[in-house]
Amino acid sequence: MVLYLSNGEIFATGATPFTYRPATKRETTNRIFLTVRVETIRIEAVVDTGAPFVILAPAVAQFISFHPSQALSQEKLLIRGMVLEGNLTRMNFNLPALVGADLDVNATVFVPNSEEQWGDLPSFIGLSGFLERIRFAIDPNTDTFYFGAL
Repeated sequence: MVLYLSNGEIFATGATPFTYRPATKRETTNRIFLTVRVETIRIEAVVDTGAPFVILAPAVAQFISFHPSQALSQEKLLIRGMVLEGNLTRMNFNLPALVGADLDVNATVFVPNSEEQWGDLPSFIGLSGFLERIRFAIDPNTDTFYFGAL
């Protein structure tokens, strides 16, 4: 156990470092990046509480052999000023812990159809379908992301 609530209940069972940097070369605003495992590979993704789902970069989806036939539905989302068509699906993610225990999350994921339109944007970990399913806290003093099951 890593963090506790005041009543002694476990808040977080794992912790991992995060990095703090711009999401793309064109940006200057820093974002919180976590290393996560999606299906079988490790990726870095931006923690974005404003994102409606996990948004998986098309190149990552292609690398893990995602095919639109696996989708639950087709959707259109407004992401960073772009209307993107894509597929909504479920995927297994793992938050690897440097301290404590890893945490598995079955997440709702949006995969944009167009890699060209997506450009060099990273993947995003959104509130709906991922962060809302776990407890999490960020310590900016130590660049640590704490997490645990609900």
